[in-house]
Amino acid sequence: MRRFWTRLRDKFWALPLVFALAAVFLGLGLTALDDWLDTSLELPLLFAGGPEGARSLLSAIITSMISFTGLVFSITIVVLQLTSSQFSPRVLRTFLRDWVNQVALGVFVATFLYSLVVLRAVRGTAETDTFVPQISVTVAFGFVLASVAVFLLYIDHIAQSIRAATIVTQIGEDTRVAIERTHPSDAEPRTRVPPPATAGRRVAADASGVVQQVDDRALLELAERHGVTIMVLRAVGEFVPGGAALLEVHGADLPDEASLRAAVHLGKERVLDDDPGFGLRQLVDIAERALSPGINDPTTAVQVIDQLHDLLRLLAARPLPERQTLGEDGRLAVHVPQATFEDHVRLAVDEIAHWGADSARVQRRLRAMLVDVQEAALPENRDAVARALQSLDPSSHLTARAPAPQPTDDHLR
Repeated sequence: MRRFWTRLRDKFWALPLVFALAAVFLGLGLTALDDWLDTSLELPLLFAGGPEGARSLLSAIITSMISFTGLVFSITIVVLQLTSSQFSPRVLRTFLRDWVNQVALGVFVATFLYSLVVLRAVRGTAETDTFVPQISVTVAFGFVLASVAVFLLYIDHIAQSIRAATIVTQIGEDTRVAIERTHPSDAEPRTRVPPPATAGRRVAADASGVVQQVDDRALLELAERHGVTIMVLRAVGEFVPGGAALLEVHGADLPDEASLRAAVHLGKERVLDDDPGFGLRQLVDIAERALSPGINDPTTAVQVIDQLHDLLRLLAARPLPERQTLGEDGRLAVHVPQATFEDHVRLAVDEIAHWGADSARVQRRLRAMLVDVQEAALPENRDAVARALQSLDPSSHLTARAPAPQPTDDHLR
């Protein structure tokens, strides 16, 4: 179910579709209520015009909402293009998931459909028997006022969302959520259980794709039922060619291959939900593009390093045990490979250090970040930071307990 809701959240049309269906049912319900109640009296705030006036008002609302919807769609497409070219194509998912954009489109579509449903219920002319759904027409006018408010909010939100600081901060927040999900702070250190030394029976992927999620519970049930050890050969975020080995089963009773494949979900691209490394990857991509000769924006690169600093400090201060699940008898049942803390450090540092080699400001900020992370790291994670520091300055002899740097004014230089 979590996989289903995650995929649905990535669909830009999902929330607007909910708004549209709700508007249709609301229009049908309120027109039926108008037909049942006697709303011919001139009550305060209710629409008091005749059928021609109701038709004119609803027609004007329908026309304006079509224009609003087209404008919102056009602005969104332009923003996606600008973001993809200026920052990274991998940040587009953040915009597609943005609930403000989805709500804005949903409100405009809902107002349009609601007005259509109410318009079809208006009957008669000034000279014949008439039916004007006063409550429904009044609610349509309320929808217009709400649409104007949402449109103003949408314009402000779009203007803020294309700022580098906003994009970088949002990716950092999403990555922190992913870290809390995959590496909770209350996780207890576990002793690594060595995998079987002998080769097992391999199960190939029936299609190519990127490993997005692994259902440890489903694999554990299969392992317990058949008395085997299941080794996933590809980490979350890793690409698997079609026909390549995906899992390895150690034991005599091989589970159904279709059930094994179903527990490892493949997709077109990496997703951040169970892959904190993808968040680091997005931030590094933004920094690399900012440091390219065509853009030459070290300030954005430093903003990225600020977020990387916070994320690495979060990872360094908590244990990152192997992703292993034991059976009831204490044996290794499921093993899923995952990135180590050193993998995350190298991802966050190496490429930025390479492309920012000519920027003293970037080099200072990277060094200050690593020394501070080193101080906050658990003992088992300090060596990885020390090696990263050594790669920044091969002549440096910083140890795992290097003193913290003095505050700098890198942001003002």
